[in-house]
Formats: sequence, C-alpha cells, structure tokens
Amino acid sequence: MAHPIMFSDDDPGLAELRRICLALPGAEERVSHGRPTFRTAKVFAVFGGSEKIRPGEHRMVPSALVFTPDPVDLPALDADERFFVPAYYGPSGGRAIDLADPATDWTEIAELVDASYRRVTPRRLVAELDARD
Repeated sequence: MAHPIMFSDDDPGLAELRRICLALPGAEERVSHGRPTFRTAKVFAVFGGSEKIRPGEHRMVPSALVFTPDPVDLPALDADERFFVPAYYGPSGGRAIDLADPATDWTEIAELVDASYRRVTPRRLVAELDARD
C-alpha cells in the first residue's frame, strides 16, 4: 500500500532545500513514505517529519529538514531550541529543524546537509565534492 503524498511543491523551504541537496554529486530526490527524500547510496536529508511527544502522540512538522549530523555536533544541536529529535530517525542520531521559520539561515542549512551527505555518501562522491572546492 502506497503512502499518500504529504507535501506540496510550494511548501516553505522545499525549493531551497532541493537546490541545496540536488547540487551535491550523485544526489537524487525520491518520494518515500509520502515525503521527499534526498539520497545517494543512502538518504542524507528528508523534507517533513514529526516529533514524538509521548507514546502515541506526535507533533507534525511538515516543513522540517531531517538530517544525520556528526555525533560530535549532537550536544550543540540538542542545546539549541530550534532543533528537535525527529520520530523514527532520532534513535539513529537524526535531528530536525523547521524550514518554515522565516529566520531560517540557509547557509547553516547547507552546512547541515553537507555534513549529513558526507556521513552516508560513498567516498568517491565525497571526493568529487571536495574536488569542486
């Protein structure tokens, strides 16, 4: 059974997130579980998610960026109220931020996406990215 589509192309932040993600070597977009995911060999960014409030209760965040930060960065992210532990991805170290916030710093978002990409992407694609600089 297919999941219903849970986003619209005009959702806040989606166009900018697409621009950032799809500029990375080998990156592609696929819809999974009704949401846009960005991947190479593995998913490095997801648009939209939720936060588990308590058992059986979730807060939907349709414009969230879900990403996998470097573990060394987790204490700083967890201390920043803009970030939250997303349902399903949190146990694996995932974190999320709502892109609908008008104060979204797109340079910071690009850095978070870059770090997540580097954690899950094959070395040859990371080398290709580094060669661009």
